[in-house]
Amino acid sequence: MIGCSDRSRPVTTRFFLNKKVNRLTETSTEAATGITPEAGKLFRLALPLMGAQVAQMGMGVADAVMAGRYSSIDLAGVALGGSIFWPTLMLLMGLINAVTPTVSQLHGAKNYTEIGDTVRQGLWLALGGGLTGVWILNNITPIYLWLDVDPVALAVSIPYLRFCSFGLPALMGFFCLRFLVEGMGYTKPALYIAISALLLKIPLNYILIHGKFGLPEMGGAGCGLAQAIVMWLQLLLILIVVTRRRFHITGWRSQFSLPRWHLIKPLLIIGIPIGTTIFAELGLFSFTTLLLGRFGTEVVAAHNIAMSITAVMFMLPLALGMAATIRIGHRVGAGEIVDARTSAGIVIGFSLIVAVMGSLSMYFFRTHLVGLYTTETAVYELAIILLLFAVFFFLFDAIQATAVGALRGYKDTRIPLLIALFSYWLVGLPIGATLGFGWLGEPMGVYGFWVGLASGVCSAALLLGERLRRLSANVHLVQRLSSTGEHHPRRKIAQREGDRRKPS
Repeated sequence: MIGCSDRSRPVTTRFFLNKKVNRLTETSTEAATGITPEAGKLFRLALPLMGAQVAQMGMGVADAVMAGRYSSIDLAGVALGGSIFWPTLMLLMGLINAVTPTVSQLHGAKNYTEIGDTVRQGLWLALGGGLTGVWILNNITPIYLWLDVDPVALAVSIPYLRFCSFGLPALMGFFCLRFLVEGMGYTKPALYIAISALLLKIPLNYILIHGKFGLPEMGGAGCGLAQAIVMWLQLLLILIVVTRRRFHITGWRSQFSLPRWHLIKPLLIIGIPIGTTIFAELGLFSFTTLLLGRFGTEVVAAHNIAMSITAVMFMLPLALGMAATIRIGHRVGAGEIVDARTSAGIVIGFSLIVAVMGSLSMYFFRTHLVGLYTTETAVYELAIILLLFAVFFFLFDAIQATAVGALRGYKDTRIPLLIALFSYWLVGLPIGATLGFGWLGEPMGVYGFWVGLASGVCSAALLLGERLRRLSANVHLVQRLSSTGEHHPRRKIAQREGDRRKPS
């Protein structure tokens, strides 16, 4: 335990901690001079992830554009289906996301045997999550009926979700193996696979929506079938990647392993807070859209346009956060805790630069950006005003996205979850609803809700930034959270086995 005296520790544990302290002393002088090379490494990790995230989002944009050109009913059906599919997907993906910091720390510690064990157990977790998602998407009708959704649009949403569910187990497996690849420091495969998926998705959408080559005309539901096909393609492509020689050292496919609770539990301890954190943020924005429904279709349309533009910009700091998870996890695993703090500072600096550039782009090009989505004057004018809100809070949104990614590199997920729940649901939503519905004064409508969204994001950014500042400076807490600390069950088992093998 951290409070024990050093003499009371086992010899192996004292050696481990002494090695850490020595490394801290050595790297404290390197931190000041190693900023430029470290910035280059972070940028090389982040750039492919930025492209991958934009390409991944492009598939959703393709669904909206192509279904919308087929009919407004199909567009509404696909949008309603997406409001269930994407939060569900993000929640399940978050559970598996624990693989990234776990692998990156083990990679930094050069503990490749445990990487193989982690991936095999992660695949079981992915299978369970995928099958759970299949059940959810095929039994969602009562939720739609409870929300009194238009039955005409529902006729598109239900088959869309059922088709999507066919590919969900494959996508969960893809994410697990992708997180192995990224945890080992290789981010380019994610970019190539995302681009390949997008290039297949667009023609598949066209063929299935319009019924080309003798296939039935499926309308918006065809987007769901195209999505399922693309999910299986992504799994196939990542399997090709992870069977390359550079991943043989992990031994992830050298043997078959049944589910082992003592290995799955640490992944869930990290993954459940990650998934819930993502769901809490995404859920606020989705729920706000539902609450805005009573203000009319023009308000909802303008709101969605502003959110869509902001979401595209958000992919850049999100990718920086993902790169921070990989890099900081690697450095913590290698015992470079001071250098990990340097990496965190660099990535926050990068996010500020990206945020300023994104805010300026949205401000100066707002009329052109909104014009790509609509020609209706009322929707156009309102969306431009809402985009000004995004210009303001995008800086804070970038900071929170990067900070939470850096914290995941330290395997710190519980406190960020509490911060997310507090900021989005106890700050953002109450402020938005109070101002929007006028519970304490004149109703502000959609503007009040955007003030609430901005308040929640600002709260999250400030609290997560402070958490990152304190954690990165606390060596003992970093060691306690790290998978390489003596508290970790795998290390305790290894120590006991080593003691048994010692001659008496």
